[in-house]
Amino acid sequence: MAKRDYYEVLGVDKNADEASIKKAYRKLAMQYHPDKNPDNKAAEEKFKEASEAYEVLSDKEKRQIYDQYGHAGVEGQFGAGGFSWDNFTHRSDLNDIFGDGFSSIFDSIFGGGFGSRSSGRSSNHGEDLQIELSLSLKEIAVGAEKKIKISTKEACDKCNGTGSADGQVETCSQCRGSGQIRQVRQSLFGQMQTVSECPSCRGEGKIIKNKCSKCYGEGRMAKVKEISVKIPAGVEENQYIRLRGQGNVGPRGGTRGDILVLIHEKQDDLFERHGNDIVMEYPISISQAVLGDEILVPTLSGKVKMKIPSGTQSGRLFRLKGQGIQSLNSYSKGDEIVRVVVVIPTKISKEETEMFTKLKEYDAKRDFKPGKGFFSKLRDYFS
Repeated sequence: MAKRDYYEVLGVDKNADEASIKKAYRKLAMQYHPDKNPDNKAAEEKFKEASEAYEVLSDKEKRQIYDQYGHAGVEGQFGAGGFSWDNFTHRSDLNDIFGDGFSSIFDSIFGGGFGSRSSGRSSNHGEDLQIELSLSLKEIAVGAEKKIKISTKEACDKCNGTGSADGQVETCSQCRGSGQIRQVRQSLFGQMQTVSECPSCRGEGKIIKNKCSKCYGEGRMAKVKEISVKIPAGVEENQYIRLRGQGNVGPRGGTRGDILVLIHEKQDDLFERHGNDIVMEYPISISQAVLGDEILVPTLSGKVKMKIPSGTQSGRLFRLKGQGIQSLNSYSKGDEIVRVVVVIPTKISKEETEMFTKLKEYDAKRDFKPGKGFFSKLRDYFS
């Protein structure tokens, strides 16, 4: 069977840049990864094929030779049996492509060579906790600090977090304290090694015979504590703030998890947020619109003066510089957009009726035409 074109294998154009090639390989590698497709020979073949294509196309010199001479030009780069995992020279890219989690998976499958693998014992890492926090627009604009009570798991005060009633802990005989069980099997890449959590000690490498009567050997108990959350200015709806090391303590002296604070934005009575800008409507009278005036406009930090020029149309937008929300991790601020709305009175006196009747005679001489709607103007304003 003829070998497929490397560009076809990765599904990229011949002019594809390095980032596009890496993205294509990431997608295929995740799809056909042997650990996701156990005992699936077809998936292993496709994974190997994609890795071979990436090995050539991600290397400038090999790619140049391949573009000029095809498969025949790069055959000498591999051994007599063709491409094998030993020929893959871009192993450092795997951390960038797959992240730490996938690099450890590769390490366990191919038995090293992809960077050091942690010694297991992940099971005694404390859980992350999530809380939700609702903030007003004013709090978001300048930042805030909140005190919150939360239930967490803390070290048992009877056994000092060991989980043992007498302080005695034994090394697991099945994994000999490593917390891992290793198995070796054959594959297209040669000998493949898989690493799994030890079932006897659940990855901890130790076993407690005489468990604490208060925490039942877990080494932790539920407690309510108060935490302080500092909210930076400029946060948005559904953003997270991570409080590292403040979540649950792990079982039997394990490391702490984190607390994730999910931000919610309360609806404001006056303002509507658009990025770091805020928008509000301000009512003005007919006389103010016609003759002009100076008004006091509410902002997130108090009232400021704003001039209304004579002949102002209803729906006109005014910009108050720097009266919006402070940008996240920056000192710059958004603006406040004020939309003035001319209010038409529903009840008028006899004198006002006479005045508007007189005014109507002048209006009849004016040529009024329909124009662009407010929302179109607002979109133009923010574009």
